[in-house]
Amino acid sequence: MIFTLMMVLYVVLAVFMIGFILIQRGAGASAGSGFGAGASATVFGARGAASFLTKATKWLAISFFVLTLGMAMYVQRSGLVANAPSDDLGVMSGVEVPLAPEGATDVPAAPAAAAPVVDEAPAAPVVEEPSPEPQEQ
Repeated sequence: MIFTLMMVLYVVLAVFMIGFILIQRGAGASAGSGFGAGASATVFGARGAASFLTKATKWLAISFFVLTLGMAMYVQRSGLVANAPSDDLGVMSGVEVPLAPEGATDVPAAPAAAAPVVDEAPAAPVVEEPSPEPQEQ
């Protein structure tokens, strides 16, 4: 029950953090304030929304990482995680592996009459080109 509540809080924090990060202005956004674009930022005070959004994002990120560490410690101590990675196969844990018949585990031998090995590549056929006739001067 506690883990489910922690997961819900984790997702809510992540969504809020993404939203707050996307709302913030970049470093080059203040260049347009000379043309009247900065007048809409006075809702949050004289310094604009930058101070509020920066502080909110900082505390959301801190709480996100603290919750992440808390969930990891809770899972480790409660035994919700399998002890060995080979024990947890996920979706493939329900698949039965067919056993190989006896004697079929050996590697088959190479055939005795293999094609002859040629050390050199075959030569290209020689095509005689007509020699150029000498030019008269």
